[in-house]
Amino acid sequence: MRVVIAMDSFKGSLSSLEAGQAVKTGILRAFPDAETEICPLADGGEGTAAALTAGLRGETVHAAVTGPLGTPVSCAYGIVGDLAVIEMAGAAGLPLVPPEKRDPLYTTTYGVGEVIRDAISRGCRRFILGIGGSATNDGGAGMLQALGFDLSDADGRPIPYGAAGLAKLLHISAENALAALQDCTFRVACDVENPLCGENGCSAVYGPQKGADVESIRRMDGWLREYASLAKTVFPESDASYPGSGAAGGMGFALRTFLGASLESGVQIVMEETGLAEKIRAADLVVTGEGRMDAQTAMGKAPVGVAQLAARYRKPVIAFAGGIGEGARACNAAGIQAFFPAVRGVMTLEEAMRPDAASRNLADSAEQVFNLLKLRLA
Repeated sequence: MRVVIAMDSFKGSLSSLEAGQAVKTGILRAFPDAETEICPLADGGEGTAAALTAGLRGETVHAAVTGPLGTPVSCAYGIVGDLAVIEMAGAAGLPLVPPEKRDPLYTTTYGVGEVIRDAISRGCRRFILGIGGSATNDGGAGMLQALGFDLSDADGRPIPYGAAGLAKLLHISAENALAALQDCTFRVACDVENPLCGENGCSAVYGPQKGADVESIRRMDGWLREYASLAKTVFPESDASYPGSGAAGGMGFALRTFLGASLESGVQIVMEETGLAEKIRAADLVVTGEGRMDAQTAMGKAPVGVAQLAARYRKPVIAFAGGIGEGARACNAAGIQAFFPAVRGVMTLEEAMRPDAASRNLADSAEQVFNLLKLRLA
């Protein structure tokens, strides 16, 4: 029996590869001769860089960059050959800002540009960026400045950090942008479809969770409109209404407009980079899962992405989860033939999320499910 194991992380508990290893342990108890292959899985959010880097046997490096508050932070990212895998949150993430200091008028994406520069200096020319969890709403202006783009005020001075800096923006130029960017390609894990501005734009939808009040939201939205209009004079094909432009406080717009990035499904990027399709083609069975499966899982989260890929080759899919929530039956219609909770006894959430307990529970559950499969195959 050939089994491909593509587990998403159990956030706060197990990484993608740790969850996969636990499932593999259970499978081999039931089928000692089974051929198993663990593939990293992530949706572009937290843990994507670590999962891809480990799964592709790359190297994790650290860059000292400017954090969202303008103070230094250390950002970890992955390098696999000429590919850099970066999570925006490592340089401009909301967890880097204490709750009492959250204000997107002043938080910056400058450090994200510094990470890209660092990767370019190490020979990287292909980039995968996960842009979830940002603390910013500056339209990616800080990132662009770090990469050499000129965003200046009436006196020719660089605009200040943060969304408030956009209020002073009068001039944009790509003349001094880092030359190596012309040789780079950017794939952006972006699973939201918000435009840059308006009632569904980044300021209105995501501003409040970053510390913005009603008046700040109104002002930021106006500044971003002016920014987009100015950008269009330099890049005539730019489109602030393009789905995903409002992702990460407008980072989606900046990456697509200034760097020619493609905005794509995070799980699709990960599956493509890891060659999951070919591995599934050669398998007899596919195992996937995540920390909690519910109705949201069926709406395009990573396990369903795996199931859709497996359906192309008519491969059966089973899933394991730390917990099963409301509406999880929708996962069956989405291509997961059967799913199973890993927790096997009464325990608190804290106990269930302990890495040793989660790993043990996953292995034990996988063992029993595959024992059942053994009966069918006997």
